[in-house]
Amino acid sequence: MGKLKTQSLQKRDSDLANSNRQLEILSNGIFADGELPTFKTKISETNQFPLKAKKLEILQINVGYMCNQVCEHCHVDAGPDRKEIMTRETMQQILDVIKTTGAHTLDLTGGAPEMNPNFRWFVEEASKIGISDFIVRSNLTIIRANKKHYDLPDFFKKHNIHVVSSMPHWTRGKTDKQRGEGVFDMSITALQELNKRGYGMPDSGLKLDLVYNPNGAYLPGDQVTMEKDFKKALLEDFDIQFHNLFAITNLPIARFLDYLIASENYEDYMYSLVEAYNPAAVENVMCTNTLSVSWDGYLFDCDFNQMLALPVNSKSKHISEYKEELLEGRNIVISQHCYGCTAGAGSSCQGVVTD
Repeated sequence: MGKLKTQSLQKRDSDLANSNRQLEILSNGIFADGELPTFKTKISETNQFPLKAKKLEILQINVGYMCNQVCEHCHVDAGPDRKEIMTRETMQQILDVIKTTGAHTLDLTGGAPEMNPNFRWFVEEASKIGISDFIVRSNLTIIRANKKHYDLPDFFKKHNIHVVSSMPHWTRGKTDKQRGEGVFDMSITALQELNKRGYGMPDSGLKLDLVYNPNGAYLPGDQVTMEKDFKKALLEDFDIQFHNLFAITNLPIARFLDYLIASENYEDYMYSLVEAYNPAAVENVMCTNTLSVSWDGYLFDCDFNQMLALPVNSKSKHISEYKEELLEGRNIVISQHCYGCTAGAGSSCQGVVTD
């Protein structure tokens, strides 16, 4: 793989590596002076405040911020220099919770989750428990980054893992611009390896979905249209097939917030998000049925709140003290970044949230 594009904000000692600084930016300026309504004000106008958690369906586990890539818009600020990694002890606590929770989906993310040294053990142990949908969010290049990972497609198949993979575009230029030199070619090879195992094929139960997020300071286009374009181009150019495309809006946090400020697009982007606000999308935002667990076991309403260090509004704040009855019906913690999940057709880790 070619030279990575940049370093993490933390490695660069950027002030935006501090979550408090990010929240300060999101709370002041155009929101403090009333030029734009805060997210709380906006959802209050449609009688949707406070936003409430529903029945838990998805446990999303961030097993560490270490990654072999340093993507331009990463909301986790992941990279090779990030050493935060979930321990086996914390994983065991999660496994104990899974046995008692009503959640039907386990969603592993990172960084590159496969880089956690206990990743395979965790998958094997969790698979024994009987989760109906087991998701691993792979950046694809990890499959080809090191020989020890070459057998990941076989490992995924063995455990019937639902693979959700990052793929910014079907062209080399746009993909490498966002994710680093050489990422496109390695991603194509990884997708072909997954296809060989049956992943992504039309009648296959081995689910392979791709994730698209925009390269610049704009909202994603229509998910259905983009999926058709992706499928046509990847099939014609590389004989690659996949099941679904998820279009995800970039949220103004971490490296994407840094990009917006550096390119002087922050205010315009926030205007775009607010103007595209869709009250129908609020009903199905992922925080209402998902619980995010950080690498050190703390609980958050979503992966984005985790990165902003906004813990759940509950007495149950760590996986070791998990009590579903204390978490169900809780008030969701919000800030202006939440506009990203409620713009247009809405956005979640499963793609758009409205038809």
